[in-house]
Amino acid sequence: MGNNYGADQIQVLEGLEAVRKRPGMYIGNTNKVGLHHLIWEILDNSVDESLAGFCDEISIVITDENEILIKDNGRGIPVAIHPKTKKSTLETIFTVLHAGGKFDESTYKISGGLHGVGASVVNALSLYVEAIVLRDNKMYYQRFFDGGTKATELETIGLSDANGTLIKFKPDPEIFKETVEFDFAVVKTKIKQLAFLNKGLKIDLYDQRNDKFLSYRFDDGIKDYIKEINSGKEKINDEIFYISDKFEKIEVEVSIQYNDTYDENIFSFCNNIFTSEGGTHEEGFKLSLIKALNNYTNDLKNFKGNKFTFDDVREGICAVISIKHVDPLYEGQTKAKLSNVDAKEAVSNILFESFKEYLLKNPNDAKKIIEKILISQKARKAAQRAREDTRRKSAIDNFSLPGKLADCESKDADISELYLVEGDSAGGSAKTGRNRKNQAILSLKGKVLNVEKVKQSKVFENNEIQSIIAAIGTGVKKDFNIKKIRYKKIIIMTDADVDGAHIRVLLLTFFYRYMKELLNNGNIYIAQPPLYKIDAGKNNIDYAYSDAELEELKNNKYKDLKYVIQRYKGLGEMDPIQLWETTMDPERRTMIQIKVEDAFMANEVFSSLMGESVELRRNFITENAQFVENIDI
Repeated sequence: MGNNYGADQIQVLEGLEAVRKRPGMYIGNTNKVGLHHLIWEILDNSVDESLAGFCDEISIVITDENEILIKDNGRGIPVAIHPKTKKSTLETIFTVLHAGGKFDESTYKISGGLHGVGASVVNALSLYVEAIVLRDNKMYYQRFFDGGTKATELETIGLSDANGTLIKFKPDPEIFKETVEFDFAVVKTKIKQLAFLNKGLKIDLYDQRNDKFLSYRFDDGIKDYIKEINSGKEKINDEIFYISDKFEKIEVEVSIQYNDTYDENIFSFCNNIFTSEGGTHEEGFKLSLIKALNNYTNDLKNFKGNKFTFDDVREGICAVISIKHVDPLYEGQTKAKLSNVDAKEAVSNILFESFKEYLLKNPNDAKKIIEKILISQKARKAAQRAREDTRRKSAIDNFSLPGKLADCESKDADISELYLVEGDSAGGSAKTGRNRKNQAILSLKGKVLNVEKVKQSKVFENNEIQSIIAAIGTGVKKDFNIKKIRYKKIIIMTDADVDGAHIRVLLLTFFYRYMKELLNNGNIYIAQPPLYKIDAGKNNIDYAYSDAELEELKNNKYKDLKYVIQRYKGLGEMDPIQLWETTMDPERRTMIQIKVEDAFMANEVFSSLMGESVELRRNFITENAQFVENIDI
């Protein structure tokens, strides 16, 4: 064993076989996220045609058969024989890895796609792919099946005076074992983001499965996105700042507007890719913003010597930074953080001069922004004092854990779990029923504070929030340190009713705004207690976690038995053994892991549903109600 390492053990994978063998290397994973990545790969090619100036309309269709059709009015994929492969260029693009026009700067100066990998990877992971190309006054067609096998030769099937490309594909369920069902809401969020980032580009989405249709086009681009984020909020500066300029080869767009909230919303992009961890372009933004504000206040009598830091200017800021770079460099494979040094210089130079000019030309708005920053500066200092008080009470500093925390015996964070439990009754059952070795229980009293509506200083003064921060041990915001986490899993366990759902959202809002890294890191879970207990005696007892599961039990296992059904209204109705068996036992429990996969969607939900504006909440519910299919009344 271990000695048979020779020529026979070296695999040579031909064509697209490597993609099917290791799909995660190309699309990240084969779950729901990876499934939707197939759409983005083809969609990126159409958007790149728009960036090149040849496309202004894209349409996406999710068919009844769960296929995807993506059509654009760009130049159409080239069909001539490729000099290197001796195949048509279309066939080359769909069957050869790293084949594409994105290495050629004369074809695509700017590209957000993976340099031609996209089409071939989609082909490799699909049951079939069909391509229709309109160019040179002709209509061309070619089909592939079974992971990239050529079904037909490229053929001319008609004439056309239009240009463009239509791609249809269906994911292979052998690859995407978890699901092959596309999520309308996920696609909707992505195309809306792309429409904001590419002003004037019209993107349609139609779902044949339930006859849903949406269309987006934003002629003011990221300025329109700022308007949407701040819809229903009180604006500090009425005139939205916007600049679009070029520094050497880098195109820069920035838009800024302050609102009266306490949150910082800065979204940065490079070539339409969301850089969730920021990077050099975001660094340039922050430096030039502070420099312009301090430069402006230096000329005011009452502000000389009062220097602002970014911690002072961040509260209430809403900004979108979008750059186009010919050769973007990222840290890691996820493209989450930009590392080009010239991007920092480009954003900094363009923003400093333009924002300084904006302040001078809009003195009323400038005054209100400065007043907002001064208030934030005072609040920051108060919050810092409150945070220090919280830190002094934390487990890290003096091992003084919250009194209502029933801690676990283990000090190994990797195996330890913290249950955040609603109410003393459920907390008591959880404490008795848990595995004391690695499960800790923190009972929460009443509704948790809605952090979306209060200043930071008030957040840190709240007893329940203090207990959560102290128990977890990582600190919050800029003081957050994942290495200090005391529990690998933090599990929100509330009643399966409206009040329980409200508490879950309040807790998630706190984690999103103050400890977002826990969400990014996959530490936050939602426990799934059962809704029903069905009991026919003589050890015939089962638990149902949904109405459908209950009906299945009644119609099958319990069909010929006399049974009693108990509807659980709250966790407190379960004794410790039942709570352990149904909700806390790792061998039998069901939990939902919470991750923030899309910052746009998360920010929209938290701001809309948890903020002050009733109008924003109403608009959000009205807009999204049509996409809700199953509601447990």
